[in-house]
Amino acid sequence: MGTLIPGLYAITDDQLTPASQLLPAVEAALQGGAVLVQYRSKTATDAERLSQATGLARLCGQAGVPLLINDDPPLARRVQASGVHLGQEDCSLPKARALLGEDAIIGITCHHRLELARAAKAKGADYLAFGRFYNSNTKPGAPPADASVLTQAGALGLPVTAIGGITTDNAEPLITAGADLLAVVGGLFGGTPEQIENRARTFAQLFATYHPYFANHTDRSSQ
Repeated sequence: MGTLIPGLYAITDDQLTPASQLLPAVEAALQGGAVLVQYRSKTATDAERLSQATGLARLCGQAGVPLLINDDPPLARRVQASGVHLGQEDCSLPKARALLGEDAIIGITCHHRLELARAAKAKGADYLAFGRFYNSNTKPGAPPADASVLTQAGALGLPVTAIGGITTDNAEPLITAGADLLAVVGGLFGGTPEQIENRARTFAQLFATYHPYFANHTDRSSQ
């Protein structure tokens, strides 16, 4: 897994984590055991995005958890985030790598296709993201993926991420199929900080129970 620990990958959302609730919501996710955070905003202005990303970079830095920026390598560099997540139609991986450096974490959306994952690995991706696995309000138009792609992608030797409609109730089959990270939006955020922390803690407990990494490492559910 390199620098990425298996577990909950928390992704922000303009509706579920508006500016006034963004930092408390993400802090609650971190308290519950999130191991990776992505700042994703499609509606904020450039100034708002800079302010919000700066606050998240500080918060995640204090927690020792990497922060990735969705689709915006220049913003990631400006706030000194740990890296970016890129879609197939976004900035090319080589350009992002050139801007952010060799130590940056760069993840790539691969939908349900192993050939996209192989191409992403060849270009230097740090993790591979597949989905959607369940009905998703965040990605309603994304083609469905089968959990078997997670198992097959494991042979590529990079951390495998699952996304799309994931909740604490349907996460277990994805972890057992090979997901190293579960990227969660609606299944995590919304409600009070206490509710968010409890959901995050449940995800952490699922990884502690079902992911082979934790057979030889400290149980995160006790944190």
